[in-house]
Amino acid sequence: MVKYRGFIIAYLFLLLASQAVCMPGILMINRGEPDSGRVKHGKRTDEEKPKIIVENPAMLIDAKKEALIGNTDKAVQMFTSYTERYPTDAAGKFELARLLAARDKSDAAYKLMQDAISLDPNNKYYQIFYAEVCQLMKKDKEAVGVYENLIKKYPGELDYYFQLAALYMTVGDEKKAAKIYDQIEEKAGINEDISLQKEKIYLHLGDVEKAENELQNMVRAFPDDARYLSMLAEFYMGNNQQTKALEIYKKIAETDPGNPYIHMSLADYYRKTGNKEKAFSELKLGFANPNLDVDTKVTILLSFYTINQIYDQLKEQAFELSGILISTHPDSPKAWSIYGDLLSQDKKYAGARDAFLKVVSLDSSKYVVWEELLRLELQLSEYQAVNDHSKKAIELFPEQSILYLFNGLSAIQLKKYEDGIHILESGLRMVVNNDDLIAQFYMYIGDAWHALKNTDESDKAYDKSLKAKDNNPYVLNNYAYYLSLRGKDLEKAEKMAKRANELDTANSSFEDTYGWVLYKLNKVSEAGKWIEKALEDKENVSSDVLEHYGDVLYKLGEREKALEYWIKAKAKGEGSELLNKKISEKKLIEQNGKE
Repeated sequence: MVKYRGFIIAYLFLLLASQAVCMPGILMINRGEPDSGRVKHGKRTDEEKPKIIVENPAMLIDAKKEALIGNTDKAVQMFTSYTERYPTDAAGKFELARLLAARDKSDAAYKLMQDAISLDPNNKYYQIFYAEVCQLMKKDKEAVGVYENLIKKYPGELDYYFQLAALYMTVGDEKKAAKIYDQIEEKAGINEDISLQKEKIYLHLGDVEKAENELQNMVRAFPDDARYLSMLAEFYMGNNQQTKALEIYKKIAETDPGNPYIHMSLADYYRKTGNKEKAFSELKLGFANPNLDVDTKVTILLSFYTINQIYDQLKEQAFELSGILISTHPDSPKAWSIYGDLLSQDKKYAGARDAFLKVVSLDSSKYVVWEELLRLELQLSEYQAVNDHSKKAIELFPEQSILYLFNGLSAIQLKKYEDGIHILESGLRMVVNNDDLIAQFYMYIGDAWHALKNTDESDKAYDKSLKAKDNNPYVLNNYAYYLSLRGKDLEKAEKMAKRANELDTANSSFEDTYGWVLYKLNKVSEAGKWIEKALEDKENVSSDVLEHYGDVLYKLGEREKALEYWIKAKAKGEGSELLNKKISEKKLIEQNGKE
């Protein structure tokens, strides 16, 4: 036994400590009960201390060592052997029960703890763990009995009162729970969490008067804390006692004029009582208070105004509050962000763009802000800004493939076609499991190659785009039109142009493309019908559409009318390279020089 002497002392110390702590990690008994601000009352006498009787410390030490290093299977086996060899040793049963409970073997743990308690009924740590196992077994009423006995024996231990109150709540005996909380308050004084818990209990029981009394108790106990007055006012509002609520709110405003929340509370009061003008006035005062945090203001702004209201009668108020918000918090990215959102919703894209520029200047770490900024700049056709800012965003978020799409598209618009192709191909390699995005990348790559007059590469890119997504009307339209200009694969072009119009009806550009493809196929009458549809969209009629219609009319024998449309095309824009010659010679001239 000499070699175990040090281990025996260590084990007995560990055993005592583990029993005192009970069983962390298996079950938290406090099911939502309030924090007690716990004050322990009374001193434990030597007679109250549990007496540990160990039959074979060395054997228990070895089993405990296996449990501590994680060999739970072996530890269970060893503790099982120990309890079989020493059936009257409560400590062995307790240790084995702990391990079994942790392995979801609550039935076995329950029986072991019954045995342990029968062997050592005065060990309170056994009682506590037994109550935990009872809860695991859904025997909550039995756990209640354990803590009722513990409180009788140890009336100064506030922890036991909290556990018992929580158990009463679990078994649905809220009245008894409230009485236990009363006893805790008698010992430890008024506590916010306890009072609020009791308020909930009384409200659930339908005793509004007692619920109100709990809040009044807090107000009296903590007269310098305006929060409790606010709680009482909210209570009155929730129970249709608006007059009392207003009195409380006014009292807060008088006694604590710097309170950052009082104006929000008053705004809510006036809104609920139908006084919209005063509600908005209080909101403005609250938003102008720098002590009221930005998050609260943003939340109020988002929740108080629905999208429909913003576009209806409350839009001006929303903008006024947002203006106050950025004036009060000029260095807050959130304040500028919500202001930008409002401007964007109202289609004030330039102002929204400026707001989001301010956001990224204050905080460049939010990817969604960069993407919104780029979308706005694209909406405004500010391609150089899109190009510059997408480069900066790529430096910050190199894994976001859509940023490469912004950069490539803007490069193409700036006629930097080779740069656009390079950045688009770089971004394309980062796209995973997103056919829509892949289709867009290849579409713009095709556009760039077309601009560089590399028709083979542009065709390949368009084919890849349609392979990824075969119902993209823009790719179908553009590809069909470019093929028609070259007089190549016209049957394929016809199918694509027709499909584009099926997917996006009443699109004058698509209608013109389909008509032009039909013209190239010498289906002149049918071509004229489609180009006439395109002409109906008078706001978007281009010189190309006018020239195309002139060509159709000429082939249909209406030469004077054809000349009128060529002249209109010339007045509208540049038209094709043959347009001037058609006008001067007053006849149709094809790309091959033939009439």
